[in-house]
Amino acid sequence: MSVTYVISAVGIYMLAAVAEIAGCFAFWAWLRLDRSGWWLIPGGIALALFAYLLTKVDVQFAGRAYAAYGGIYIAASIAWLWTIEGQVPTRWDFTGAAFCLTGMAIILIAPMIQK
Repeated sequence: MSVTYVISAVGIYMLAAVAEIAGCFAFWAWLRLDRSGWWLIPGGIALALFAYLLTKVDVQFAGRAYAAYGGIYIAASIAWLWTIEGQVPTRWDFTGAAFCLTGMAIILIAPMIQK
């Protein structure tokens, strides 16, 4: 593993997070915001893209890929809250996201250092 690997993995995770959040938001919009059922089509496509992208991270075990992805997902969700939904995150949102990103970094980088 190398720095290039970490940058690539984080980039894929960021794309996956956008796809997952968009797909889930489409379902949320349909069910909770009374939007048309047509929202479910792009939502389903986005969720399929999310699942596909997670397979592109070069790790040996799916669970490790999902665990590292979790940190990016949480930070991306806070960004979505702020930019798409217009709700300013609290200091606790930022603090929690920082802890999660730290965990993601440990999961991705520790194997490089350990060797």
